[in-house]
Amino acid sequence: MLDILRSGYSTKDYSLTGYVWSAVNLSPEHLGHGISLKVTVVYDSLQEPLTFTCDCSSTVDLLIYQTLCYTHDELHDIDVDDFVLKLCGLEEFLQNKHPLGSHEYIQHCRKFDIDIRLQLMKRKAVRSDLARTVNDDQSPSTLNHYVHLQERPIKQTITRQALSLLFDTFHNEVDAFVAAEEDFQLKAERVIQSVMAICNALAAVESQEITGALNQLPPCPSRMQPKIQKDPSVLAMRENREKVVEALTASILDLVELYCNTFNADFQTVIHGNRKHYLSQEARLLTCPLSFTVYATHRIPITWAASYEDFYLSCSLSHGGKELCSPLQTRKAHVYKYLFHLIIWDQQICFPYQVNRLPRETLLTATLYAIPVPPPGSSSETNKQRRVPEALGWVTTPLFSFNKVLTCGRKLLGLWPATQDPSSARSSAPNFNQPDSVILQIDFPSSAFEVKFTSPPAAEFSPKYKFSSLFEGDQRKLKEVMQKESLYWLTDADRKRLWEKRYYCHSEPGSLPLLLASAPSWEWACLPDIYALLKQWTHMNHQDALGLLHATFPDQEVRRTAVQWIDSISDAELLDYLPQLVQALKYECYLDSPLVRFLMKRAICDLRITHYFFWLLKDGLKDSQFSIRYQYLLAALLCCCGKGLREEFDRQCWLVNTLAKLAQQVREAAPSSRQAILREGLEDVKQFFNVNGSCRLPLSPSLLVKGIVPRDCSYFNSNAVPLKLSFQNVDPLGENIRVIFKCGDDLRQDMLTLQMIRIMNKIWVQEDLDMRMVIFRCFSTGRGRGMVEMIPNAETLRKIQVEHGVTGSFKDRPLADWLQKHNPKEDEYEKAVENFIYSCAGCCVATYVLGICDRHNDNIMLKTTGHMFHIDFGRFLGHAQMFGNIKRDRAPFVFTSDMAYVINGGDKPSSRFHDFVDLCCQAYNLIRKHTHLFLNLLGLMLSCGIPELSDLEDLKYVYDALRPQDSESDATTYFTRLIESSLGSVATKLNFFIHNLAQMKFTASDSRPTLSFAPRVHTIKTSSRILDVFLCRHEKVFNPSKGYIYIVKVKRENPSELTYIQRTFEEFQELHNKLRLIYPSSLLPSFPSRFVIGRSRGEAVAERRKEELNGYIWHLIHATPEVAECDLVYTFFHVLPRDEVAAGTNPAPRPSDATWSQPFGKVGGEVKLSISYKNNKLFIMVMHIRGLQPLQDGSDPDPYVKIYLLPDPQKTTKRKTKVARKTCNPTYNEMLVYDGIPKGDLHQRELRLSVLSEEGFWENILLGEVIIRLRDLDLTHEKMGWFKLGSRSHGTM
Repeated sequence: MLDILRSGYSTKDYSLTGYVWSAVNLSPEHLGHGISLKVTVVYDSLQEPLTFTCDCSSTVDLLIYQTLCYTHDELHDIDVDDFVLKLCGLEEFLQNKHPLGSHEYIQHCRKFDIDIRLQLMKRKAVRSDLARTVNDDQSPSTLNHYVHLQERPIKQTITRQALSLLFDTFHNEVDAFVAAEEDFQLKAERVIQSVMAICNALAAVESQEITGALNQLPPCPSRMQPKIQKDPSVLAMRENREKVVEALTASILDLVELYCNTFNADFQTVIHGNRKHYLSQEARLLTCPLSFTVYATHRIPITWAASYEDFYLSCSLSHGGKELCSPLQTRKAHVYKYLFHLIIWDQQICFPYQVNRLPRETLLTATLYAIPVPPPGSSSETNKQRRVPEALGWVTTPLFSFNKVLTCGRKLLGLWPATQDPSSARSSAPNFNQPDSVILQIDFPSSAFEVKFTSPPAAEFSPKYKFSSLFEGDQRKLKEVMQKESLYWLTDADRKRLWEKRYYCHSEPGSLPLLLASAPSWEWACLPDIYALLKQWTHMNHQDALGLLHATFPDQEVRRTAVQWIDSISDAELLDYLPQLVQALKYECYLDSPLVRFLMKRAICDLRITHYFFWLLKDGLKDSQFSIRYQYLLAALLCCCGKGLREEFDRQCWLVNTLAKLAQQVREAAPSSRQAILREGLEDVKQFFNVNGSCRLPLSPSLLVKGIVPRDCSYFNSNAVPLKLSFQNVDPLGENIRVIFKCGDDLRQDMLTLQMIRIMNKIWVQEDLDMRMVIFRCFSTGRGRGMVEMIPNAETLRKIQVEHGVTGSFKDRPLADWLQKHNPKEDEYEKAVENFIYSCAGCCVATYVLGICDRHNDNIMLKTTGHMFHIDFGRFLGHAQMFGNIKRDRAPFVFTSDMAYVINGGDKPSSRFHDFVDLCCQAYNLIRKHTHLFLNLLGLMLSCGIPELSDLEDLKYVYDALRPQDSESDATTYFTRLIESSLGSVATKLNFFIHNLAQMKFTASDSRPTLSFAPRVHTIKTSSRILDVFLCRHEKVFNPSKGYIYIVKVKRENPSELTYIQRTFEEFQELHNKLRLIYPSSLLPSFPSRFVIGRSRGEAVAERRKEELNGYIWHLIHATPEVAECDLVYTFFHVLPRDEVAAGTNPAPRPSDATWSQPFGKVGGEVKLSISYKNNKLFIMVMHIRGLQPLQDGSDPDPYVKIYLLPDPQKTTKRKTKVARKTCNPTYNEMLVYDGIPKGDLHQRELRLSVLSEEGFWENILLGEVIIRLRDLDLTHEKMGWFKLGSRSHGTM
């Protein structure tokens, strides 16, 4: 296979294989037609860099040509293809034939306003150390050599030389035994010892033939079993001794052959010509049931004999995770001692399943169970029945080989420990890489011919019907099933319906995985129909085809078709899905498969793919079940990639091991000595570069470094104590490369989370919605270690918030102030706020969908440009940290009032908040359209060993978060409620505050309590001294709520200054509570009790409280000057805007038949609606309102929307939204529905929409209304727009 792969990729110019080409994305939205770029080009022939302004759609070679015009007088002899443009600071090159704007690097520069700096180079001057050579392609493929170079080599088998020595000893002993005239027992003992030594070297296996031959020898200390030959006279004859020796020698040679067929030995036995199979028979013609003999388990731990008493084996047949028939069990057996400890069953297993019905990829799974020995003193029969069998080990093996031949003859299968049994994936290889694995011996039937599986051709005819030809009810039910987007949640009824209607589903290419998962059987007779469906199916896109690589689809033809559809994927997109494709290799029945060949072929063609493929395979070596498979694949990759790249990978592994050792030392050291240990360890890193010169970082093959910068290196004081490293760039035009190296944290989860966010970002950009996401690199270089890219000019929210004190997380201004500090100019700040709105919305959607938990202000960061992003993804898919039984992450996602403050430009909602909500909902709905993609990608990772992604419940979290069954409008409403819930969560801020305390010493806050109803603080210096206060009377009010207010006369030192203020009982109580926070109770007058029996708003209660409050305020202003002259008291008694209205007017209740009271202020503003009509239903989505007028007292209204569908004489069409609190710019995103509206009636109907402020039971205030004639709208499509609010006006968009 390797020779075919290497010869299949021939190249005329080997130097091109050593380039890291910049990834391109050719979709139109990335090209940026008509957008100008400022590009600086550096060239050795130029004293000063050249600056060009060129179009995004200009090709790279055009820019090269323009540069050469400045350096050459004549261009006739110049070939543009002899030049390339390198990215300054990176060992990466733009692709000459592609537009500038299509390169991901250029897109990144555009997004973050980074200067584009390029270096013009001749191809001959480019480093070629990684390029393949002619010698590489002509050298022989030495796969086994590279297999044994890996960190986890396959268990070393016994060598030919060592085995020969054991055989010499055996031959000497049997010769002495045959030639002996007496002392047969002693001679036999020595023969048995030599046989035991050979068997022990051959995996401690004792076959039944060896046991039978040894049973002919007389009893001796090594073997005291009752079946042993007891008549010594039989062996007195030399002829009998020779027969025993002959049988023993033959059985040992058979064991050697069995060993060579099982293990990767460096020798083979001579195969006799008559042992070869030349005849074959088709499996489809065999009607006999599948049967085999389970003989024994070898190499069992000695402790099992004392811990368990009954052992049995359960055998099952499966295909794609589904059992083909009920499992069968052996009888229960005990441990026996022959040469070794054995559990012998020697029992035939016969499945009620004919060979001709077996799918090619059928797996036989054998699980070893045992019943524990009862504890002392509890040996009754009842206790024995209660004891639950324990699974001790399991093994899975395919029944058909890669060559399609049915397994025959004796097989040795190493068992995997039961603890290593993830439900999502089971290795189809036996466990021979653990030196002490228990070995199961199964004897399959042998015959004179091979039983071969022949794949049937596709059926000649397969119907194809239109989906629309189904009955409407069937269409609806089928769509509901398809909306599930994943085969994991199909019910039996769903599967039955899908399979029955499979010929109607061709118009939905993405439904193929659901259909194939619903196939009732994959036996030979059913395959022609399945293959015909597959052959006729519309070409699936790459994302959907990934769904056919799950463990559910082991069929080779299905997987070959899936790979064929994926084959045209671009290199950039392949890199996006490479981790999942490497995991999908686990689900291949055979090592040589279309998927393996596809990945190898693409890795040979592209250096970037080779780099990441190498490190992903390297990580796969740590998975014990699949390590042998990954070892062979890694060896094949190294065999194909060339000597230069192999040496580069060796350097990278060396560097990673050096850094891991240093990180471990720093982590384990006492905090006081960490700095010294770091400085000392960096000398080893320096020495590495002295020896090797340069090395690429595992984060990216573009990052080429030549040294470490010790003065810029340090460590973080978090639990894992990650290293902060600065490497010296090989490119003098680039800055130092800063990375974080972690040891002790499993970065695979971070890698996966960032991969999902990167794919989300690409989906948004493809839909022309750039959410300004910060995507950084993170790569695991082994279990518990890896590298993370450092983002410059960014700070954690904690550091920003604590600039305002330890309680900064409770304040609204810190983020806005910090952005203002770094963006002092108005246009800069506006741009930063815009970046913040987009990136914050993207983070809200991404963290919610992926269930990212353990969110606190130390793992959320903000760039000075306003881009917000999250780091450290140790918890995801809803696996929140717990405080006892309480989740630490209580809000759906992190969205706090200080973030809303930046968005709104203050503490009150503005129209920019509408933009934020719309962005969130739009981004959420775009991701929902790709639910199947995320379920496919995460589903393929179920077997990767990440604890928080191990079963279907973890996958179900994402399914539930994306709500694929919801309409877009329902999803919009749902996500709007999530935003409100997150914004209203106190738990998030409390979590931030606790984290502030954990990260810094507590310092008392300088902030003083203020009154919530007073817009400003007033002091004795800014106001006249208060001489006297007197509570004149109480009055009943209906606004802002029904109750009583108290009129207080305030007399000040200035004789002309006599004022009246209005305060509620609750406001008096707030004053007292805030005073208690500052002063001891002994300095304050006692406050009237709030507790009242009966109605607390009654006239009598108000009268009683008036007297009590009067006494309270008199004692308050006559208290000690410290209290009486404090800011709280002077603010309380200062006139508010509402006090300027005459206090004596008592508005009369309106008549009961009135719809609303007359508005107190101006009407105005606009309402954003989405109106649509479908299936006799009128849908009105009330989205936002902007520009409502404040109430008469200057406060913000509590608006809600009420709609009538006119004419409506009975008032039955009233629909209302929820009430938004204290805002002139509310967001609702609520769907109001009118059912049973015939299409003909629409033109006769009008919508009357009113916006009112809830002001108590009767006194709702009209803020504006609009009447919308439905005949003015074309409702064949959804209509969305802003309608102006007025006084009974007709609205237009």
